[in-house]
Amino acid sequence: MPDIPPDGPGHPASGHDQDAALTELGYKPELKRTLGNFHTFAAGISYISILTGTFQLFYFGVSFGGPAYWWSWPMVFIGQLMVALNFCELAGRFPVAGSVYNWAKHTGGPHIGWLAGWMMTIATMVSLAAVALAYQLTLPQISSFFQVIGDGTGQYDAATNAVLLGTILILFTTLINAFGVKLMATINSAGVFIELIAAVVLVGLLAAHITRGPSAIVDTDGYGQGQPLGYLGAFLTASLASAYVMYGFDTASSLGEESVDPARNAPRAILRALIASFVLGGLILLFALLATPDLRAKELSVDGLQYVVKATLGETVGLAVLWCVVIAITVCALSVQTAGLRMAFAMARDNNLPAGSRLARISPRFKTPVVATCLIGIVAIAILVVNIKQPQIFSVVTSIAIIMIYIAYLLVTGPMLVQRLRGEWTPAPGYFSLGRLGLPVNILAVLWGAAMSVNLLWPRAAVYNATGPQHWYLRWGGVLFVSVVAAAGFAYYWFVQRKKTGVIAEHAVGEPPEPAPAHGGA
Repeated sequence: MPDIPPDGPGHPASGHDQDAALTELGYKPELKRTLGNFHTFAAGISYISILTGTFQLFYFGVSFGGPAYWWSWPMVFIGQLMVALNFCELAGRFPVAGSVYNWAKHTGGPHIGWLAGWMMTIATMVSLAAVALAYQLTLPQISSFFQVIGDGTGQYDAATNAVLLGTILILFTTLINAFGVKLMATINSAGVFIELIAAVVLVGLLAAHITRGPSAIVDTDGYGQGQPLGYLGAFLTASLASAYVMYGFDTASSLGEESVDPARNAPRAILRALIASFVLGGLILLFALLATPDLRAKELSVDGLQYVVKATLGETVGLAVLWCVVIAITVCALSVQTAGLRMAFAMARDNNLPAGSRLARISPRFKTPVVATCLIGIVAIAILVVNIKQPQIFSVVTSIAIIMIYIAYLLVTGPMLVQRLRGEWTPAPGYFSLGRLGLPVNILAVLWGAAMSVNLLWPRAAVYNATGPQHWYLRWGGVLFVSVVAAAGFAYYWFVQRKKTGVIAEHAVGEPPEPAPAHGGA
């Protein structure tokens, strides 16, 4: 079993020694260390956001896989658990901001680290836009007041209104993140508390309205017909709905420089966030399928879980639940931006982004990287505006964001596996350790990450060109976008930025240590 040491006065990270790991990596402690156990747990679980993900993507899973799509939930959980367990070891050894970037840098070398951080930073901006779009799937169902543009029946009404509502949300999260980590953490923790209570209540209410047995979730009749792989092809497409939810647990470690005793608390927060999300999310999806009035209802594939809640629980209770979903979406967007700006800050502090000194500058008043916060907010809004009249905005933007995150995770677990095979990897003494399970768990994490990256990139018309005329560049949009971002970004780093890389003087403590050398020609 994984080894998580107990608390104690002699623990290496107690008192002022909790900054020791940071200074050993060559960084000056600058961010305000005020976040406790629940704050770090809340950061991870709000990024995953059970209610946001299930309510945003239930329609997608049911549309392609029918009730049996539910089995993709435990499948994705097991795969992501393998990744999370490796991340727990890394969080104990490198409790520093910009988790994925720094982890990849110290396991795969500076080039792999930069590429992982670059992919994750871009993915965060796209993810923030994708999460903000979830307002459109919920607010207009609460009241027509929120359908500001048109009445929702026009071809572009929903997409354009989604951009408006999403922009308002991103402006809000940008202001909160700029004003200080304590304010962000307070709002985030309150929102997570409400979300968890709402999720538990929703599970109970749906369970009380079950109308059919568990055999319903093995129903594959009619799904996958006409596909080369039959139902397996339909299931793999539907599994994206689950893959889109269970990620972002590394956020608990991204706040490592603002958390109390992060080397011990972050691994626990990562696992607790993932497991809690799996249990509550899985029960919500299961009981929704068993309680919905009609498994063949057209509304399931259009309005999704929102339809089930209102049809099953009634208008009043249904609206109360939907308001809780709105809160969950809000704190999810807040957490996504929080993680992204820490990533940008970490890279900028190493002078690994253009205008690094400005992006890494900490506000003396708010103790936050305000410039990086605003940049992420502006880019996310720009992504929305570019897609203002694209009916496919929901699936395309979400898909591209998740692909890049899965690849960034693979850029961590892959080099980590190389270190294990060479006998170079050792967890931090006294902290989370997988022991003898480390190698098999790491292998499974890499295999899972590679398989899901291929599944996510697969040029399905259903995902990338679901409506309107078929175009090859839309179907291959995920592959093209990710390839261009990776190739252009790495070319920029190789020919320009790598010559400048190094901890910026005002953020450095002595001489920063050299990261691990790249393997295999990286």
